[in-house]
Amino acid sequence: MAIDFGRTAADYARHRAGFPEIFFDRLLSDGCVHTGDVVLDLGTGTGTVARGMALRGCEVTGLDHSAPLLAQAAELDRAAGVQVKQVRARVENADFAPASFDVVTAGQCWHWFERARSAALVRKWLRPGGRFVIAHFDWVPLNGNMVQDTERLILAYNAGWTMHSGSGLYPAWLKDLAEAGFSDLRTWSLDVEVSYSHADWRGRIRASAGIGASLDETRVQRFDAELAALLAARHAGEPMAVPHRLWVLSGTAPGLLG
Repeated sequence: MAIDFGRTAADYARHRAGFPEIFFDRLLSDGCVHTGDVVLDLGTGTGTVARGMALRGCEVTGLDHSAPLLAQAAELDRAAGVQVKQVRARVENADFAPASFDVVTAGQCWHWFERARSAALVRKWLRPGGRFVIAHFDWVPLNGNMVQDTERLILAYNAGWTMHSGSGLYPAWLKDLAEAGFSDLRTWSLDVEVSYSHADWRGRIRASAGIGASLDETRVQRFDAELAALLAARHAGEPMAVPHRLWVLSGTAPGLLG
């Protein structure tokens, strides 16, 4: 079954931890983003990155092809007291004027795009000297930890799921930006723990590509019941401190393409 996060939009909005505050604070402190910048957020989903930028005084457009995710983003934006312009389209088919944005962001989504084409489009849409920021905030599987146990259960239900055993680091993305003509490439990372109850972790996993976005409802329910039993048996303490890795890459657009 094709990946469709719109099928799990409610769990996505409620249970997926957004990027931590230190992500936004660091982007402003190191000069990647400035208050008042015009920002485009690719693959915005439920709007965690777009909303964080809007809360810091940026003028933000969120781009996503999923109507259910955009609807959840709009509700969360209203609750946060911010406005984010929404555009429904796939990145590869989006149409923005050249040099429209000071910053383009891609949070937790770059792997879903046609990367070479998308990088060329981002370069065109950015103003000269604008910054492109790719970021990930991934759980970290370690030997014997709850994340590893969860990933093994996901694979038992979805053997074709390939996003397991990750390090939270994405060196291939540097090649994407360099080949598209970006310069001044910078990366940084930080490990943090995110607190999850059993119920919230189950919701987080239901909202993942390997389960809720790709399996039918009956299998999702069976998986969820088995995950609940696994957590009760092997990781009973609540809340659980789940290791995550924040990884950020940024690059500068040299100017308009001819």
